[in-house]
Amino acid sequence: MPATSALRRTLAVIAALPLLTLAACGYGSEAKDDDTAKVAAGAKKIDGLDSVKIGYFGNLTHATALVGNQKGYFQKALGATEAKYQVFNAGPSEIEALNSGSIDIGWIGPSPAINGYTKSKGTNLRIIGGSASGGVKLVVNPEKIKSLKDVKGKKIATPQLGNTQDVAFLNWISDQGWKVDAESGKGDVSVIRTDNKVTPDAYKSGSIDGAWVPEPTASKLVAEGGKVLLDEADLWPDKKFVITNIIVSQKFLKEHPKAVEAVLKASVDANKWINTNPDEAKAAANKQLEADSGKALPADVLDPAWKSIQFTNDPLAATLNTEAEHAVKAGLLEDPLLDGIYDLTLLNKVLEAAGESTVDDAGLGVK
Repeated sequence: MPATSALRRTLAVIAALPLLTLAACGYGSEAKDDDTAKVAAGAKKIDGLDSVKIGYFGNLTHATALVGNQKGYFQKALGATEAKYQVFNAGPSEIEALNSGSIDIGWIGPSPAINGYTKSKGTNLRIIGGSASGGVKLVVNPEKIKSLKDVKGKKIATPQLGNTQDVAFLNWISDQGWKVDAESGKGDVSVIRTDNKVTPDAYKSGSIDGAWVPEPTASKLVAEGGKVLLDEADLWPDKKFVITNIIVSQKFLKEHPKAVEAVLKASVDANKWINTNPDEAKAAANKQLEADSGKALPADVLDPAWKSIQFTNDPLAATLNTEAEHAVKAGLLEDPLLDGIYDLTLLNKVLEAAGESTVDDAGLGVK
């Protein structure tokens, strides 16, 4: 199928997806016992805003946002402006929320950011920072798949058509010399698009033979007897690739730069605390997952999942461009014009003030 038709159909699927969110308020909530989550005495509103609406996923790859919420970093940075949260199940629904103004800033994977930016012809969002690298694995049933070549002919799940892991898996399949129709998922490998929430049950039932998925889903499969056949980090230079970015609506960035800077400061502070206190940070992220979903991760899932993720302020922009090329190669995207997708001005301002190294936009920044 021509890439143009594939793009139209992919974007149609994205546009049709419902907005699946769970509201979670982080403004002095009774669910928190951390004083930093409360508004400091004498604090003032930033840019005159009553609130800043922040979105993220209930994934460990979004732990910067989980910790920032749980430990009150966002609220502390925003002063008397309320930090509000929405938790998403899929990137397209978060892009829809950003476009509608339901959120102002979000933590999101690279493929939805690329798709959103391309669909709007570069008018709806900017990537303003990085958050995480890694945390994606191919986990398989060891009784059915004993080596990488055995993946051919098997049923492998990805989270969603055109999502970050779906694109990565399709690219890997192509590199093996195998053929799969990107939209239907049919071919030398059967690519089964399955929500991360139900993937472990699909694995247990035998309806899939494995999955290319982010954490903690990968470690949930391992806990069910699965085997890690491939860590995606091993496919990238220096074993680094962007898995989570921070995005903002261009309108909000233009009208409320001080609020955006405050959120970025909170993100940098959260990442510093995460990397300095990994065990405490892991527990805090898990506590927020429990608050958002009603269920914490068991240690046999949490511990290995956490070890595979690197938390970084660097958006690893060069790898985003590579991931876009993979989507084009798969036939899911026309050759995108990504010039201007990044605006790292405020992030680098925050990093300089913190005495940390600034980051690069790989030539894809606002001119």
